[in-house]
Amino acid sequence: MIKLSVNLNKIALIRNSREGNYPDLLTHSQTCIDAGADGITVHPRPDQRHIRSEDAFALAEAVSVELNIEGNPFAGPMKSDRNDVNDYPGFMEIVRKIKPDQCTLVPDNNAQLTSDHGFDLHEQGEALAPIIQEIKQLGCRVSLFMDPVPEQIQLAKQVGADRIELYTGPYAEAVKKNQNIEEVLQQFFHAAEYAQDLGIGLNAGHDLNLLNLPRFSQAPGLLEVSIGHALIVDALHYGMTVAIKRYKNCLN
Repeated sequence: MIKLSVNLNKIALIRNSREGNYPDLLTHSQTCIDAGADGITVHPRPDQRHIRSEDAFALAEAVSVELNIEGNPFAGPMKSDRNDVNDYPGFMEIVRKIKPDQCTLVPDNNAQLTSDHGFDLHEQGEALAPIIQEIKQLGCRVSLFMDPVPEQIQLAKQVGADRIELYTGPYAEAVKKNQNIEEVLQQFFHAAEYAQDLGIGLNAGHDLNLLNLPRFSQAPGLLEVSIGHALIVDALHYGMTVAIKRYKNCLN
């Protein structure tokens, strides 16, 4: 059974548009869990544009399912520009204190609107290896955000990652434009098969939705998808509980 981890970033983004704590992340995370979500994902960026560091700590205490924390392991401390928001302590400091079930490392920065590419391990593998080992020693599963490139996946295995999360943006774009869908999909399926051969686990995420997810869910060895933006948009239409059940149906 492929697991669904719900990314709560966009709920936090709505909350942050006004003062106060509405909508409440803990309430909505529990709604997701009650509806069948297998995990909760958060991506606390240094600018704290959506999920804040204190959110991650609160969710770690509250959620009863797998907690997946995404972020750039090289992101250091950053002062908050708001009196009511704590300073960002640095990504690794969050991980060390929370010890999440899964830590997904992503090569993003504050200038990016969203994550839009995987690691180049020729460039960053040497620096990542000791970080991966430290996170694993904390008892966390480590996943690397990767493009569907077999050579890079092999390097992910070499630096010690337990899993990779395939960046599915190009597949989603192909479906959206109705262009080269099978060609792009087969690139991802080949990468999935290669990961299986190496013995590295497979996750996937980015712009997956009710339209493109059923076909992608057939990727060999797929264990988990992390979905936020599209699922929250669908929740506005269907309600959160129904939206999650629809996504679960796509996977199973």
